[in-house]
Amino acid sequence: MNYAQSTVTMQIQRLESELGVQLIERGKPVALTEAGRLFYEHSRSIVKDWEQLQIRLSDMCSGEAGHIRLGVTEPAASYRLPGLLQRFLTQYPHIRVSVDIASTPALSSRLLNGDLDMALCSAPELGAELYFEPLFTELFALLLPEHHPLSEQAAVDPQLIRDHRLLITADDCPYRRKLELVLQETGRTPLDTMEIGSMAAMKYYVQSGLGIALVPQILLEPVPEGTTVRMLRGKPIDMTCGIACKAADYPLKLASAKLYHFLRQELSNQ
Repeated sequence: MNYAQSTVTMQIQRLESELGVQLIERGKPVALTEAGRLFYEHSRSIVKDWEQLQIRLSDMCSGEAGHIRLGVTEPAASYRLPGLLQRFLTQYPHIRVSVDIASTPALSSRLLNGDLDMALCSAPELGAELYFEPLFTELFALLLPEHHPLSEQAAVDPQLIRDHRLLITADDCPYRRKLELVLQETGRTPLDTMEIGSMAAMKYYVQSGLGIALVPQILLEPVPEGTTVRMLRGKPIDMTCGIACKAADYPLKLASAKLYHFLRQELSNQ
């Protein structure tokens, strides 16, 4: 061990003094006492745990370990994120990720309150103390029951939606706000609406014949049985999505930086 015998003796004597027991029988050969054997067996696991803790702390400082609180909106939460997280956690097995699914306004509030480290969502409202990096565009299409009158058209004029029940998301949903803006541009807004709280569930309500809906195209792979897809004429209803975090926290560090760069690379290619 490259220690002088006197140094080893002094350390053992100090340890025995702290524990109040004799650990070693002095003689030839040197042997452990019963207390020494008990201390040795228990100290092995303590030393192993200490070594593991040092490794984990080192991994945390390098971003190889840690806990990330990630917020995400639909449909990314159900259709994009699971596969991405599986690949990420395979690459970084010591990183733990908690997923919070909510609307962009709710996630923005949680980011500002410090309850989340980052979020995968649409662009937050202007003026928020958040950093946002756009990564991909969520494309939308009109989903109709298979024998709906509008299904006879190759592309549907937005003003014709007024004459049919339109399934919409919650009032604070950015998708709904953009849809309302497009419909207002036609000078006519739909009168018959039905609010559905989950974007991912919307297609099943169309499938049941409850109405028509503008939904992300990623939800329609494959197209649900008994429905058909049409595009809207004119201005498309697409949403820019990306990564958001507190402006004060950018650039992200440690484990959050690892996930940020991973999502940035993967989603920029979609």
